[in-house]
Amino acid sequence: MKLVVVSAGLSVPSSTRLLADRLAAAAAPAATAPEPAPADVHVLELRDLAEEIAHTFTNGFPGQKLSAAFDAVRAADGLIVVTPVFSASYSGLFKSFFDALGATDDSAVAGKPVLISATGGTARHSLVLDHALRPLFAHLKAVVVPTGVYAASEDWGAAGLGQRIQRAAGELAALMAGLSTTRLSPQRDSFEYVTPFEERLAALSPAPRPDEARHTSET
Repeated sequence: MKLVVVSAGLSVPSSTRLLADRLAAAAAPAATAPEPAPADVHVLELRDLAEEIAHTFTNGFPGQKLSAAFDAVRAADGLIVVTPVFSASYSGLFKSFFDALGATDDSAVAGKPVLISATGGTARHSLVLDHALRPLFAHLKAVVVPTGVYAASEDWGAAGLGQRIQRAAGELAALMAGLSTTRLSPQRDSFEYVTPFEERLAALSPAPRPDEARHTSET
């Protein structure tokens, strides 16, 4: 069982990485229970991939380290994604990573369990989970864990954060165990292929009567 953690923290150390590590520590053993060995955890620090992420948009293909990160995401049985809040949304680095991943493989996280989480300076930004992160991964066709985890500055050391971490980690572990043997195949987007308006309009036009068609050919 493979668990990949995507951390978009910018500083070292960072509260984003701290939250990522706590979530992984709770989810890894739960994902393989009752087996004693926890799931294999692989952490992707996006700050170390920032240059290659930027080059992907200008060169059209990922570099060596970024390709390895994409392969790790594809091979994962579950994902934990953590971003700091910037301008009431996910960070540009976080979004750019998944944009670049989608440009190379638009089904990379389809059917994959994803635990969404974020950090910020105030609890007022906690809705970032539902108005930014959840729609993003729903668009990518991932299976988003019901409980997201947001950690404001005042949450560290508070009992409520640990409870949310345990609940979200348990939900992720259950989805990983349930989907590892029944991976959902990506479904075609119903809006991916749209019939041009001209074709629809032509289909509504009445076919010419035989005598009209004969008259047209004679003239």
